[in-house]
Amino acid sequence: MNSSDLLTDAFQRVSESVHSAVNGLDAPTLLARVDDESNTLAWLIWHLTRVQDDHVAELMGTDQIWISAGWVDRFRLPFAPEDTGYRHSSDDVAAVVVSSPELLLGYFDEVHERTVHFVRGLDDGDLDRVVDEKWDPPVTLGVRLVSVIADDQQHAGQAAFLRGVLLRSHG
Repeated sequence: MNSSDLLTDAFQRVSESVHSAVNGLDAPTLLARVDDESNTLAWLIWHLTRVQDDHVAELMGTDQIWISAGWVDRFRLPFAPEDTGYRHSSDDVAAVVVSSPELLLGYFDEVHERTVHFVRGLDDGDLDRVVDEKWDPPVTLGVRLVSVIADDQQHAGQAAFLRGVLLRSHG
């Protein structure tokens, strides 16, 4: 297995986790909160997708799918188009209102497809390319992709946990 295969497998696992957390839920469940300060399932999936979209678009030197494919208009959220959910307040989390799981998964699937296409085209030498010199040591392409995977899996795991809590408490 080469690095490209490994990264593809990791992003596939993110996709499986996201779909498992969202499939079969209705909009009220996606928007439910266990308390006034907690994240919603909708926010968790939207946020992890926005981070992946933002970071991979930057690595590819392309526009974010959120903007270029019109997802920003379909979601109609009260944030700047570049907003990824970083440092969102409780009120911001509540403002991420989605009409259906299909909306969330449609955006996620398009970002995932582009990400997998990108990583399948990488060879091992590409992973050492420095992509961010603001850190010490500078961040390489490989480190950035692992960071995206780790962040996405953490949020997908939170969404899965929240799904279990919400479904148990509602029947």
